[in-house]
Amino acid sequence: MIVIYHHNNKVVEAVSEKENLNFSTNNVLNVLVEIAVCNPNELLVWCHYDLKSNLNLSEIHDVFHHKKIMASYNPFANFLLSDAIGYVEESPFIKVNKKVTYPTWQMSSCAGGLHASVLLELKNSIPTSDNFEYFLHSIAKLAMDNGLFCYSEPLLLRGFFDETQIRKNNKYVLFQFVKQHYKAHWVFLLFLNLFLYERKLAFLPLVFSLFYSKRNLKKEVLSTIEVKSSKKTIETEDIDVIIPTIGRKDFLYDILKDFSLQTHLPKKIIIIEQNPNLESVSELNYLRNESWPFEIKHIFTHQAGACNARNLGLAETKNEWVFMADDDIRINNSFLKEAFIKIRKFGLQEITFACYEGDYDRNKKYLKEIQWEIFGSGCSIVKHKFLENLTYRKGFEFGYGEDTDFGMQLRNAGLDIIYIPKPEILHLKAPVGGFRTKPVLQWQDDVIQPKPSPTVMLYKILNLSKEQMKGYKTTLLIKFYKSQSIKNPIRYLLYFNKQWNQSMYWANQLKNKV
Repeated sequence: MIVIYHHNNKVVEAVSEKENLNFSTNNVLNVLVEIAVCNPNELLVWCHYDLKSNLNLSEIHDVFHHKKIMASYNPFANFLLSDAIGYVEESPFIKVNKKVTYPTWQMSSCAGGLHASVLLELKNSIPTSDNFEYFLHSIAKLAMDNGLFCYSEPLLLRGFFDETQIRKNNKYVLFQFVKQHYKAHWVFLLFLNLFLYERKLAFLPLVFSLFYSKRNLKKEVLSTIEVKSSKKTIETEDIDVIIPTIGRKDFLYDILKDFSLQTHLPKKIIIIEQNPNLESVSELNYLRNESWPFEIKHIFTHQAGACNARNLGLAETKNEWVFMADDDIRINNSFLKEAFIKIRKFGLQEITFACYEGDYDRNKKYLKEIQWEIFGSGCSIVKHKFLENLTYRKGFEFGYGEDTDFGMQLRNAGLDIIYIPKPEILHLKAPVGGFRTKPVLQWQDDVIQPKPSPTVMLYKILNLSKEQMKGYKTTLLIKFYKSQSIKNPIRYLLYFNKQWNQSMYWANQLKNKV
């Protein structure tokens, strides 16, 4: 490990675990590259000189437990880019929870680290800059999609947190970053949103940003860097499986057979069978008539709904790991064994598997392990301790958004969502069971139909920043215009606002559901 202490973008001191190091320049980036070239197997740590006594060196090796981790911590109220970046990006990586380890590409120069081998791979693709923090943002933003795991990590600093200090943001830097890291049209949408919601005309920042070119990384840029985590996340490999089911007797049987043939068997499978017909009884006779190599907990309920079913299943889990599955998937015989190999290799506590519908679908998927925006309730393994105080919110029942909301609950508990391309799941997309009924939605008879769906709106008001909400409203307004019948822009805007307000009303009603 080598620590570089800096002040005003200039290096003050560079210290290895054995001695002070000499450097030929005092530019932070140049020093980092110079040291990386001479020490390609070392972890590089940076820290603002004023925070030297706060740098938590005892936790460094636990934070950077494999080479493809980039982490930093910003103890102040805001990042380099203003909150207006939310007008451009709707992802979970914008609204950072600083109390826990949280996935984000918004890096800080206050304290952080990156392995020298990663910097050497990226240095020729991303131009150096006098603005060290901008360079860190750029690396993380581009490399996140290429397998670099990026975090806000509170363990890096101890005894210094000043969220009352607000650093002045620069609109020129914001527009430059958007132009270099997003599709070109986003700078114009950023300009529009700043005018609509903040009454600010950022004309010059917009014009200057047009002179910058978009930055890109080659897809295989980090593929030669080996990952071998030193973090122990597995005590036992004991795993429970949750499977909600409704009207899919034969499909459920097939996946149970798949589990029975695993080279690493689950300890318990929890089946939540739903049938809203009050006179019905279970149709899963094979649960009793056949012998299974694991415990089966069968719950039969007349209350339909995925949120309720998964909550019933969660309450029955006890082992160290939980596989949250669907009733219409298929897996190979070594699936669970391969999953634990990946968990151990990356030091993970959650994985969301690639879930394919066929070869065409498979070709469109990511082929490397990356931080993922969406949690899959039917294709994920989670360490049990993170599930103990979480439930699926009832307001999402029979709508959309419960998966992504549950993923946000996990992130705010300090757990990252990681996509794993192998082992993979085949998703059969089985036809619905014969006794499934279309739910009666509270708003379906409203004269003015809500836009977007109230459950989608519920997810957004629970988890997005105010800028992300406003940016989403603008893009929805523009996208929806082409597909509706009102072509007069003024009439359309007035009607859209009524639909938006209707959605907000119902979302707030759903928010209060227990």
